[in-house]
Amino acid sequence: MSSATQEETKPPPPAEGAPVVPIPSLAAALLVFVASGAVLILENIAVRLVAPYIGINLQVNSAVIGTALASIALGTWIGGRVADRVPPRAVIGWMLMLGGVTTLLVLPVVRAVGNVVKGTSPVAVITLAALAVIVPAALLSTVTPLVVKLQLHDLYRTGSTVGRLSSLGTLGGILATFVTGFVLVASLRTSVILLVLGILLAVGGLVCQVLLRGRSLKAVAAFTVLGVLTTGLTLGAPQPCDAETTYACAKIESVPGDPSLRILKTSNAEISHVDVKDPTNLHMGYVQAVVAASDLVNPGGRLDGFHIGGGGMTVPTYLERTRPDGDQLVYEIDGGLTQLAKDRLAFKESDRLRVVTGDGRQGLQKQPTDSRDLVVEDAFGSHSPPWHLTTAELIRHAQRVLKPGGVYTLNMIDFPPADFARSEVATLRSVFKHVLIVSYDTILDGKEGGNVVAVASDRPLSASELQRRVADRDPSKKLKVAGEQRTARYAGDAQVLTDDYAPVDQLITVPLQYW
Repeated sequence: MSSATQEETKPPPPAEGAPVVPIPSLAAALLVFVASGAVLILENIAVRLVAPYIGINLQVNSAVIGTALASIALGTWIGGRVADRVPPRAVIGWMLMLGGVTTLLVLPVVRAVGNVVKGTSPVAVITLAALAVIVPAALLSTVTPLVVKLQLHDLYRTGSTVGRLSSLGTLGGILATFVTGFVLVASLRTSVILLVLGILLAVGGLVCQVLLRGRSLKAVAAFTVLGVLTTGLTLGAPQPCDAETTYACAKIESVPGDPSLRILKTSNAEISHVDVKDPTNLHMGYVQAVVAASDLVNPGGRLDGFHIGGGGMTVPTYLERTRPDGDQLVYEIDGGLTQLAKDRLAFKESDRLRVVTGDGRQGLQKQPTDSRDLVVEDAFGSHSPPWHLTTAELIRHAQRVLKPGGVYTLNMIDFPPADFARSEVATLRSVFKHVLIVSYDTILDGKEGGNVVAVASDRPLSASELQRRVADRDPSKKLKVAGEQRTARYAGDAQVLTDDYAPVDQLITVPLQYW
């Protein structure tokens, strides 16, 4: 390569009269710490932000994490290039300000686009993930290389300077991750977190720019107007949730023509239909199937139930009303959903119906052996079931807790080829001696997708008796009970899920557009 070509490829030197003057070490550390922490807050919040439109599963988490890492890489590269061409003091504040403004724009943009690309196709997932993090994260990631360049005034301490600032950036990200997961999400709505973060970054960047470079009042006024406008867009963004709980975006809808019926949705999927005037009036087919299965145990008499997942509390409330001598214990991991059920769905606890906020598997493990007549597992969403609630080890705990002759029911959702549902049925059959499934013929035949309710016990189960009880509760008369042979054919040679291997996110099928 000629010397002329080499000269052409060299970056232009810093402008004359603009020497690189370092800033105080504490200020440099604070800039890197805050900028890196803000990126991780965005990454963690992004998952909750996109959930109402594309759900939460392994693919969504992977898309958000991958997009955030790409943003960090892009921003770091851009920051390094800019630092070699422009005095860092001139742009550090602008990067923070622009990062704050684009953070304020994330909420209205995602909510506007989310209603258009709603679905679970890879395009929808990656599009929303990118909109949620890529621009503000990339802008904020430019800060670290800019600060590093500014501080490299002593070549004999290059390694320690770069190492110290890099470690501070990592520590900022770690602290932000813990604070977001354990404090912010539990205390504040996503919109509030983004609003406060965006304002703090914008104001901090403005202060930083004035201190490092100095700017006229006109520039300050112009940026203030821009900040106010973007804040207004954030505050005015459509709200898809009635309640933003720790784990879900929950919404309650009324049903035209039936003033007492309420529909509870999480991440845009219907999980409960509740008649607030008569909780024993059951509407959803899978709930009718679960309750019909409960009738197999001491019909009309005492029934002690353990429930993994409560949602709208339809089944526990029904059993409390119809089995007055029994005890119903619910483990619902999302305390916000429980509170919403109390506030909007007329749910009430009692001495015979108790709700514990906690993980269902841990709660099941605490139960005495032979202590429950019925175990109901209704914790699977339409996008991604909690894998630790799907395994043979979990089912063995349920088997231990059940009294002799007790029944275990499990509600699941899958779509053709229904590999997850088939694996779950195979897992049940590996533990219990007798397993039946209840659904519609088109689902049992693999032509359509939807809810499948499994009923399992170590005592023989009469498919004809269960069919009669299901028909008594199903006004459509379309719910069918698959006998043990048909259930075995449904499971086929599907793999048994274990704690060591349960790839539920890969097995489950969700249609490109799920209502």
